[in-house]
Order: sequence, then structure tokens, then C-alpha cells
Amino acid sequence: MKSVKLFLAGLIAMMPALAMAQAAPAAGGMGVMGQVIFFAGFILIFYFLIWRPQSKRAKEHKSLMSGLNKGDEVITSGGIAGKITKVADDFIVVEIADNVEVKVQKVAVAAALPKGTLKDI
Repeated sequence: MKSVKLFLAGLIAMMPALAMAQAAPAAGGMGVMGQVIFFAGFILIFYFLIWRPQSKRAKEHKSLMSGLNKGDEVITSGGIAGKITKVADDFIVVEIADNVEVKVQKVAVAAALPKGTLKDI
């Protein structure tokens, strides 16, 4: 029993030396080319998932704002639906009920509705 304890004590004492004697791990990981490919993939994902759809929505909204005319039915980003009675450079006047008009910035228009939608509501 005493010899087993001595053997284990000696083995424990040699552990740091055994750990140092092990071969160093191979230099794994990505090389320069792997890092470039990873970075390019990240940029592509960013472009297709974030930047491209956002610019497409902005372009559609800009064309919507430039195409607003008197008589169009619109809904604002605040949820107010009405008919355009006057168009200026940055503002429009929206009639939301009989003899009730509201001035709204053009950028606040969320969507243009098909003609006759307000009568159905």
C-alpha cells in the first residue's frame, strides 16, 4: 500500500514535467486567405440582409413621396387615413373627415391607398 502511495505521489510530482513534454499543438486556425474569405462572406451577408433591403425601401418611399397628387388617398405613419387636398414642397394637406384638414409632412406618408378605399372604411 505504501508503494502505491509513493508511486502516485511521484506521478503527481511529475505531472508538470509531463505536461511540458507534450508536443505543442499544431498551428491551426485560419491563414491570411481564410481570414479574407471569412471577412468577404461577412460583408456579403451584411449587404444582402441589411443594406440592400433598406435602400430598396428608401427608394420606394422616395418615389411614393414624389408621386403624391391632389385627390390621392393616403395613410400616414401615425395611422391617419385621408384624401390629399393640397400638395406643397414638404407638406401636404389631408382631409380626414368632412371639413377637417390636417397638415402633414410628406415623409410621414406611409402608403398610398387605392381609389375608393376610404369609402369602404
